[in-house]
Amino acid sequence: MSCPFEVQQAFVLSSFVTFLTGLAILYIGRLVKITFKKCHCFKGVIRSDKLLLKISKFHGAFRKSIDLLLSAQTFVGRVLMVLVFALSIGSLVIYFINSAHPGSCAGKEDMTLPVDLAFNAFLAFYFGLRFAGADDKIKFWLEVNSVVDIFTIPPTFVSYYLNINWLGLRFLRALRLLELPQILQYLRAIKTSRVVKLCQLLSMIMSTWFTAAGFLHLVENSGDPWLKGRNSQRMSYFDAIYLVTATTSTVGFGDVVAKTTLGRIFIIFFILTSLMIFANYAPELLETLATNRKYSHSYEVVRGRKFIVVCGNITVDSVNAFLRNFLNNKAREMNFETIFLGETLPSLELETIFKVNLACTSFFLGSALKREDLKRVAVESAEACLILANSLCADPYTEDISNIMRVLSIKNYCSKVRIIIEVLQSHNKDYLPRIPSWDWASGDNVICFAELKLGFIAQGCLVPGLATFLTSLFVKPVQKVVPKQPWQKYFLDSLNNQIFTHILSNDFEGMTFPEVSRLCFVKLHLLLIAIEYKTNVKGIRNIMLNPPALIKVNRNTTGFFIAKSVKEVRRAHFYCFNCHSDVNSPELIGRCDCITKKGQHTKAGESARKLENFPRKSFKGMKRMYPTKKLTNKSTAMSDFIIRDLHTLESDMENDLFDYNGMYHWCKSVPLENVILKHIEHDMTKFRNHIVVCVFGNSQSPLVGLRNFVMPLRTSNYTFKELKDIVFVGSLDYLQKEWRFLRNFPKLYILPGSALFLGDLIAANIRECSMCAILAQPTQLSSNEVMVDAESILATLNIHSLPVSSNLSEGDEIDIP
Repeated sequence: MSCPFEVQQAFVLSSFVTFLTGLAILYIGRLVKITFKKCHCFKGVIRSDKLLLKISKFHGAFRKSIDLLLSAQTFVGRVLMVLVFALSIGSLVIYFINSAHPGSCAGKEDMTLPVDLAFNAFLAFYFGLRFAGADDKIKFWLEVNSVVDIFTIPPTFVSYYLNINWLGLRFLRALRLLELPQILQYLRAIKTSRVVKLCQLLSMIMSTWFTAAGFLHLVENSGDPWLKGRNSQRMSYFDAIYLVTATTSTVGFGDVVAKTTLGRIFIIFFILTSLMIFANYAPELLETLATNRKYSHSYEVVRGRKFIVVCGNITVDSVNAFLRNFLNNKAREMNFETIFLGETLPSLELETIFKVNLACTSFFLGSALKREDLKRVAVESAEACLILANSLCADPYTEDISNIMRVLSIKNYCSKVRIIIEVLQSHNKDYLPRIPSWDWASGDNVICFAELKLGFIAQGCLVPGLATFLTSLFVKPVQKVVPKQPWQKYFLDSLNNQIFTHILSNDFEGMTFPEVSRLCFVKLHLLLIAIEYKTNVKGIRNIMLNPPALIKVNRNTTGFFIAKSVKEVRRAHFYCFNCHSDVNSPELIGRCDCITKKGQHTKAGESARKLENFPRKSFKGMKRMYPTKKLTNKSTAMSDFIIRDLHTLESDMENDLFDYNGMYHWCKSVPLENVILKHIEHDMTKFRNHIVVCVFGNSQSPLVGLRNFVMPLRTSNYTFKELKDIVFVGSLDYLQKEWRFLRNFPKLYILPGSALFLGDLIAANIRECSMCAILAQPTQLSSNEVMVDAESILATLNIHSLPVSSNLSEGDEIDIP
């Protein structure tokens, strides 16, 4: 039979009265509580009353028990949450069954009424537990789940009391579907983030549709309240779902329409809301569904095709820089492929880069911390695995530790994988050799560009222009520049040079390094800068950079050249005095028959042997024992090397202290307060021909790594007397953090201040220094472009504004790297 309008009002009013009455009681209770506290404070009532203490203690223990019972961290709490969700869905299913007869009021013949009553009785009990454990009662009362319970539980008891079952607002149970992803995670039915995201989108769309369809089903079958149902129409719940779907898709066939005023007003707002929801979530839903097929497949290893795996910081900038330097024409000829393993979906710009290089690059969605993802990209078959770091991150330490965790994951998966990792802070390299499967001999390596840059700057303090020269060998120009001046042509032509290694010709045996270097430059048009030798200890190879005439070249010695191609470097391997002494064009120098018959040439890949002429007496493991003095502006291009006598050098270093490897000058740990300088004239006048380092940073700034700057200036190939004093000018809070890595190096001093103030620069006696270096913090991505390098530029202007002291000798210099 049809349900009277008065009965419908009774069902709806039971929910609204419960909600509004409860809200009013909570607000009144809060006002009373506030007033009670004020009265107690005004009257001076002692709070340590025994009764109040007992009530407070009981309330605290009760609240703690309720919180523990409802917490999802306990087994009972998870069971309760799953059971409540199941009963809510069961009540929604009963609503779907009863919606087959819309507008009717079933009585005793309805067998679903007692079942629904039992479900709602348990839900009411759970609602009471949540209410008792809530800190803010009003906030709890206005939550979505609380509103659903308030508007669905009371009508069920009214139905049992009146023995009349009416649908009413029970469609709001569909909002419980929003908890489906959380419940499935508790049951461990879904684990991956992609499936969780997909489940969240589907539950949101389903709950919206079911709730909207339930509201239309209610108003269309009940009619407008002010007309007492005279304009109602019979609409099944399926028809309501059909109407909501057609409205969401903006199709609207017109076969099912809303006739009531409330229904049409709801349709107006629902169209606007559904358009925003559809436009926002539909692409995301399709993208999530397509991701599984596009980036979640496995890499197929092809025999004869080499590949490397790149993971870590996979962004547009990092991928562009990597491909520009690695994926050159030679890599394409070698049939080399690059596999990028990213933890997030690539942007449209990054996808474009992968499509342009589709023949030699592939992208896979996954993490190096998961074994299944490492198996998908076949990292065990890769030539190497590269881990890139984000050099512009806010926390370099966290970035390095996360990459070290990736190394641990990869090594645990396959210990034989060769790993090349980029770190931002050099002191974090110490963690890597402690990994049991880390093996330097098999090719595992660490790259720290910050250490390399600071080392270049330090070398520039000893040899001006060296940092620029070395940088031009490693960094290639991004944009093509058309030279307008002759010097620009020569400069751009020099940027094509690279560093190559090759076995020297055995005809050079017995010649000194300066003789071989001169012959290569004049005859072969090659620049030989260093040779490789093997020490007596453990067969470790070391490099001798520009060794003196005491060192003679032996057979099978590896040379380091600066040239444009390997083809040019091979001239030094094929050179023969008998066949090529009268050849004037270096392009004509190649393999000759006489040397081939004699068997004097070796294969280019053969390792260099130990130089027999290298002095056997080693001073505490020093790598280069014969330094050269810095050339002044008045020095000629063919300055002679000043070479010391071995016995004089040994006597000079007899009392010097070195580290346990004998590579750097060492001293006992110096407390920070002993190196802090004050702005007193007699303290500063003792510094002359020293190095001033202007450091920008504060207590919150990440470490630059001043140790990497100091180490090249404290190498053991200089005597202690030759070491120049280094004065750091900067924030004491920042330099205090760096000092724990510097306290064992001698002749270091700290002047608290800033290079932006002339007084601090004058106090550091910068006018009589030999070199000044400016070190600033790396610029963040979010920084203002106008302020990029502002501190360094202003400090440079300050330094250049100071006149050079007339007390400087002819050979002293002032420069800013």
